[in-house]
Amino acid sequence: MARQQGQKLIAQNKKARHDYLVEDTFEAGLVLTGTEVKSLRAGRASLVDGFAEVHEGEAYLHGVHIPEYTEGTWTNHEPRRVRKLLLHRAEIDKIESRVNERGLTVVPLSMYFKDGRAKVELATARGKKSYDKRHALAERQANREKQQALGRQLKGME
Repeated sequence: MARQQGQKLIAQNKKARHDYLVEDTFEAGLVLTGTEVKSLRAGRASLVDGFAEVHEGEAYLHGVHIPEYTEGTWTNHEPRRVRKLLLHRAEIDKIESRVNERGLTVVPLSMYFKDGRAKVELATARGKKSYDKRHALAERQANREKQQALGRQLKGME
């Protein structure tokens, strides 16, 4: 059987970009069981409550929900179990130092298959305050209105 090529998106955490100011991103592999992989291939996962932490020199992903595989038997997995992340030692040290020194948190942004292997995109991020969120929404709305006005002007409607 031929190996898969390219990227297939499984899940995205859009709320993370709204709630956090993303500083740096990392790509990490996941240690999964067979039924978790089958459930992910069906496109079922939720990253909403997920976060990562470094414990004793190893990175772990908490709170990510991968539902049980419907065709699974007694060998099915726990939906919200802690999953080990596969990162290089330098990346783990970098993440750990940023979390300890600057008070950042590590959140998953997306989960996908890359060349047949499950990957998660992690970000070191700082939590936004409510006024930052309002400012970002207002800025996005202003840009949208500006683009619409420009489009109308180009079409000769104004």
